[in-house]
Amino acid sequence: MGLTKQYLRYVASAVFGLIGSQKGNIVFVTLRGEKGRYVAVPACEHVFIWDLRKGEKILILQGLKQEVTYLCPSPDGLHLAVGYEDGSVRIFSLLSGEGNVTFNGHKAAITTLKYDQLGGRLASGSKDTDVIVWDVINESGLYRLKGHKDAITQALFLREKNLLVTSGKDTMVKWWDLDTQHCFKTMIGHRTEVWGLVLVSEEKRLITGASDSELRAWDIDYLQEIEDLEEPECKKIRESSPKVQDTFEGEDGPLQMDETPEDRILSCRKAGSIMREGRDRVVNLAVDKTGRILACHGTDSVLEVFCILSKEEVQKKMDKKMKKARKKARLNSGKGEEEDLEINVERTLQDEIQRVANIKTSAKIKSFDLIHAPQGELKAVFLLQNNLVELYSLSASSPAPQPVRTSRITIGGHRSDVRTLSFSSDNIAVLSAAADSIKIWNRSTLQCIRTMSCEYALCSFFVPGDRQVIIGTKTGKLQLYDLASGNLLETIEAHDGALWSMSLSPDQRGFVTGGADKSVKFWDFELVKDENSTQKRLSVKQTRTLQLDEEVLCVSYSPNQKLLAVSLLDCTVKIFYIDTLKFFLSLYGHKLPVICMDISYDGALIATGSADRNVKIWGLDFGDCHKSLFAHDDSVMYLRFVPKSHLFFTAGKDRKIKQWDADRFEHIQTLEGHHQEVWCLAVSPSGDYVVSSSHDKSLRLWERTREPLILEEEREMQREAEYEESVAKEDQPAVPGETQGDSYFTGKKTIETVKAAERIMEAIELYREETAKMKEHKAICKAAGKEVPLPINPILMAYGNISPSAYVLEIFKGIKSSELEESLLVLPFSYVPDILKLFNEFIQLGSDIELICRCLFFLLRIHFGQITSNQMLVPVIEKLKETTILKVRQVRDVIGFNMAGLDYLRRECEAKSEIMFFAEATSQLEEKKRKRKKREKMILTLT
Repeated sequence: MGLTKQYLRYVASAVFGLIGSQKGNIVFVTLRGEKGRYVAVPACEHVFIWDLRKGEKILILQGLKQEVTYLCPSPDGLHLAVGYEDGSVRIFSLLSGEGNVTFNGHKAAITTLKYDQLGGRLASGSKDTDVIVWDVINESGLYRLKGHKDAITQALFLREKNLLVTSGKDTMVKWWDLDTQHCFKTMIGHRTEVWGLVLVSEEKRLITGASDSELRAWDIDYLQEIEDLEEPECKKIRESSPKVQDTFEGEDGPLQMDETPEDRILSCRKAGSIMREGRDRVVNLAVDKTGRILACHGTDSVLEVFCILSKEEVQKKMDKKMKKARKKARLNSGKGEEEDLEINVERTLQDEIQRVANIKTSAKIKSFDLIHAPQGELKAVFLLQNNLVELYSLSASSPAPQPVRTSRITIGGHRSDVRTLSFSSDNIAVLSAAADSIKIWNRSTLQCIRTMSCEYALCSFFVPGDRQVIIGTKTGKLQLYDLASGNLLETIEAHDGALWSMSLSPDQRGFVTGGADKSVKFWDFELVKDENSTQKRLSVKQTRTLQLDEEVLCVSYSPNQKLLAVSLLDCTVKIFYIDTLKFFLSLYGHKLPVICMDISYDGALIATGSADRNVKIWGLDFGDCHKSLFAHDDSVMYLRFVPKSHLFFTAGKDRKIKQWDADRFEHIQTLEGHHQEVWCLAVSPSGDYVVSSSHDKSLRLWERTREPLILEEEREMQREAEYEESVAKEDQPAVPGETQGDSYFTGKKTIETVKAAERIMEAIELYREETAKMKEHKAICKAAGKEVPLPINPILMAYGNISPSAYVLEIFKGIKSSELEESLLVLPFSYVPDILKLFNEFIQLGSDIELICRCLFFLLRIHFGQITSNQMLVPVIEKLKETTILKVRQVRDVIGFNMAGLDYLRRECEAKSEIMFFAEATSQLEEKKRKRKKREKMILTLT
């Protein structure tokens, strides 16, 4: 069979034109030891790190396919946890920019991530209503907390106690005891979704934000501290029943306290509420690291900043209040100073939490982050709805603080969706135009070279020579810009309605425009005398008009400049002769209007894309439809032929860009990457680059590689990808004693865990075969009475001639820590007896005790019934019991010894540093004395 027609593959090259996506949150990150200078923002599937001072992008944390939904920096500032739309969590190193750890456990988008104080554990909340706590150091899941009935909105670890508090859209705030992994208290004092949650005042107060305009404050009393400590621990645990709810009489009603057993840990009571100025829901509620500044915003552009006063400040305030009240009382009673009046001043929440200021941003706020600078000023960074990052500083300690905008990142993108794209004739410059501005980008560096303000742009092109550009606007104007100076040269009123389309004539002397005023106009370039200078400048003049019966949506010249194709609102495409403007053909067949079309380089074919989701390929000689292709799952928005070929690209509202062959009517490849509707695309004159724009505010560059694309292989890869996706959607494996669908393990079945389980199975089978071969070999040697050479398995040889059991251990070591439990869960029981025997060997040898014990205990947990009822396994388990206890004790002793050694070293270092400190102080004193003597000598000599 001969080789089928080959195509060249286009691959994603870059994402640009995007400052930050709306779905995730902005956070300050520490880089190169600097705080408050760098921010991380979600950018579709990537994370961009921006330098606020220079306005430059300095690092990209590369994602895979899914959009980023949440960011959380680790307490040490070295890592960034990133949550994605599909429920996975990746941890990136900010030093190398690599994501080494992946956690798969959630079935829906991540809505919140929080590290504990030391950064050893990470809690993730998701739209699937579960909270999972992950062990970051061991790279594995610890436990899944189920209880909420709707998406989780916030999760917080307590510093002092092993507790977690979570809030959800189910109006609940739940307290979890992480030692026993159960919910011991549910706060039901909210009528609407709880959107935000913060702990302040040394974790003695909880502040929640809901869908109304008040922030509720709750006082927390930790009752274990006061209680009688002689009560045995086990009794407490037995008494505390999970999920016993507090009984409220109403939202502000009294709370029955000390009645229920769960109040042994803590009790909550409402302390009052602070009124916000915004009338809508709380979108984000946050507190800075010091716990002194509280800030929140709604769906508008105002951030409200509050200050939480310390005990001393509150006391001062109360004393002042008392003084005032006494004075007032004296005046009212009219009595003298002698009499002491009984004055009662009530302490309210407003005395403890004080409004500082409002920060008004230039557009709606999507998310924000706070940082307290060492100088005492507060820095607030905002990710805004219109693809913009702004930084404000506020001196919170001054009497009337005024927020000041210190920097903003704007150059890297448009404020609104890009509606038109064009390439310059040398393939180097790319023009993108949106509702308010035109930007010119350098294709190779992706830097924005020019920004020019314009009206709402709909179509554009570079004037031949690449020194000027022309755009057509929504109001029907033509705007002509000079690129060198960035000036608007001329604005011409071209059409009465929107100017939907323009097409440059093949002889490059003029162009044609089509508009909503049912007319097609022909224009020629001309040089006119410039009033401001002696030189002539470029202008355009109208030569002819073709009046039609319907609105014009798209126009296109044929390459030989004989025909003009015009797409109309009546779903037809009319072809006219250019010289006489006489009607030639009508292409009729689409059910909805043709939004885009293009004519091939040789003028033989015209391809039309319509809102009816179809692309039709027609012959231009007779107007016959060669083929109708169902191209996209939504409207086809843009269509362009690749120069010098019959291949063309289409862009659709279904977020995909597809490449087609117009001769063979084949779908060649799909370029996936955009997360919203694709509005337009441009193919470079060389055909090597494609740039596309989307509603997700991003521009994407796709590059043609030299790699051949064979259709059969492409289809095969597509089928494989579909299978891999279906694996993750299958039922999760059930464990005996659990109901189907209730997974209390933290992982979930993915294609990686299935592959890991297959690798274990293959390794065990190889071990079985090799042991059988060994026995046979011994028998042969015995019969022959001499050593016969044993054939070595090539796999074992590749691993450096290791034994079959060592190969099994290598396979276990090669499985990612986060996928280990899940791969053991899908492993059939028939392999377990062999694994247990091997584990016994490994433990006796003392190799990888920690890993082997983890696997062993997990297998015992999930196959407990089958293992205990199997007589053959009893001696194995007995041996395992002895060896495991002994070896684990040895490992524990080694760790204990190391800990003691490190402790000793720490004490030595501290003692040394103290000596150094005193030595330094002494040397500084000597230096000062020497300088003083020198100065005195100088004065003496001068006098």
